[in-house]
Amino acid sequence: MLLIYTHKLTPRVRYIFKHILTRILQIPIDFTMKVEEFVAHNGPKFSYTKVALGKEFFVKSHELLFQQGIKDIEITLSNWEGVPCFFLQGEKSDIPFDIFSASFYLISRYEEYLPHIKDKFGRFKAIESLAYKNGFLEKPVIDIWAYKFLTELKRRFPDYGYKNRSYQYISTIDVDNAYAYKYKSFVRTVGGFLKDAYQVKVFNLWDRFAVRFNIKKDPFDTFQKIINFKKEHDVRTIFFFLIGDYTSYDTNVSASKSKFKLLIKDMVDYARVGLHPSYYTMKNTEMLKKEKERLEAITNIPATRSRQHYLRFTLPDTYQKLIDLEITEDYSMGYASMAGFRASTCTPFYFYDIDFEIQTPLKVFPFAVMDTTLNDYMKLTPKRALGKIRDLKNEVKRVNGVFITLFHNESLSGYQRWRGWSRLYGSMLKIVKS
Repeated sequence: MLLIYTHKLTPRVRYIFKHILTRILQIPIDFTMKVEEFVAHNGPKFSYTKVALGKEFFVKSHELLFQQGIKDIEITLSNWEGVPCFFLQGEKSDIPFDIFSASFYLISRYEEYLPHIKDKFGRFKAIESLAYKNGFLEKPVIDIWAYKFLTELKRRFPDYGYKNRSYQYISTIDVDNAYAYKYKSFVRTVGGFLKDAYQVKVFNLWDRFAVRFNIKKDPFDTFQKIINFKKEHDVRTIFFFLIGDYTSYDTNVSASKSKFKLLIKDMVDYARVGLHPSYYTMKNTEMLKKEKERLEAITNIPATRSRQHYLRFTLPDTYQKLIDLEITEDYSMGYASMAGFRASTCTPFYFYDIDFEIQTPLKVFPFAVMDTTLNDYMKLTPKRALGKIRDLKNEVKRVNGVFITLFHNESLSGYQRWRGWSRLYGSMLKIVKS
């Protein structure tokens, strides 16, 4: 057990110390605000305060973890042995910057509470982030800092029995459109035929006709392929089903269709299933609740996992709504426009609500890369996309973190804009599991 002395024990201090020392480094910790108790302790220990008590291992504290609410904080980037850092604390500290305050700033998404310009979908922009502006978006710097901190601890306390965590991989699949043509309503089918005819999309017309009359398989029906990959590579897989009512942003098959319900039930037998709340649920609790109950009625299982459609969420509002509906895991933490680590960590963490200054029961699983980011935003070829995935996976593996990818059933089809991409998912699994 590692004992930490601090002059003030706040919820922020408890939260971030537990994330770094216990969740990442596997070290049990305890706190004290009594100097005599700290001095009498014979095991590994360090102080986190403004001035060192003596010659102990000492990390000089920034004021962030002892504040409440949001304040406009000036941040100046520095360098710690080749790794970007901030909240520099001077030579008297055994660590040159306040690793705990800097980590809290990033993982709490403090900057997303501050005034910012949103994109056209109402999302926080990747280019607005501290990580992007300073070139560390594709590095899980919190985990990197933690392991460098561990090196310092081992140097000071070499006899302590340290444990190692192991690298993990999770494949997540968003089902925005279970089928390209099958099981769509009569009105949508006729509209699709007329649109393809007007735009002279001959191949689309034939595909639409052939699928509707069972001459060929629907191109987006790649579910058995994904399940086969799951079994072959022993991959933890989660499907997120969009089952909201039809809008211009929510175009999946109607959740009232028996074949669609059957598909969801089939996936429950082979993998985990979660909710993919529709576009407008970001600010609509009633709509979110209705969709959660709809999924539960289909699966007969409590819906506890969630990922927002279009990755539309605002902090802390959307997460507060999820918590109210007893969602315990969220997988939305990432950017649509860029690959990388939105919260600067590759370790699942509990959402800290700065509005109420509490650690919530909502566990956030940050993903590192999405197929549509690589194809639609970054305009990469499948070969270069695979290289990007490999680089991100290597970053995660260096710190024994959790590598999470986001794919869609559509991207395995090789159909239309996904032509040439059908083999990427299988190739990726070989890399991430190696």
